[in-house]
Amino acid sequence: MLDIVKALDRLTWNTQHHFAHIEAQHDFIRAWAIQFEMGYTDFRVVQMALQLDGNHHDLLAKFTAAYDDVYNYEYAFVAGGLEGVNEKYGDKIEDYRAASDKLLGLIDQVRELE
Repeated sequence: MLDIVKALDRLTWNTQHHFAHIEAQHDFIRAWAIQFEMGYTDFRVVQMALQLDGNHHDLLAKFTAAYDDVYNYEYAFVAGGLEGVNEKYGDKIEDYRAASDKLLGLIDQVRELE
């Protein structure tokens, strides 16, 4: 498999810190948006490595679905700041936490393949 350790590290960091940022109701900052964009690139690198490996289709499908779930929460924040994410997901912070935890668990599973 391709060396994707740094991509996994950054995805882990982004997932943890972006959730904490939104949960704490911190304002939108430019660096957050850059991290969000770079996180998508890291996601695609991991996704490509799993596709090229060809032996982990189930993990690839779960990883992709979990990332998409977290992406939806993060995109609401990038697109509309606190107001946007609160309008769409304000009463769903525990769902966001569960989605983040699920993604982190799948990142750990991918990491075990390294």
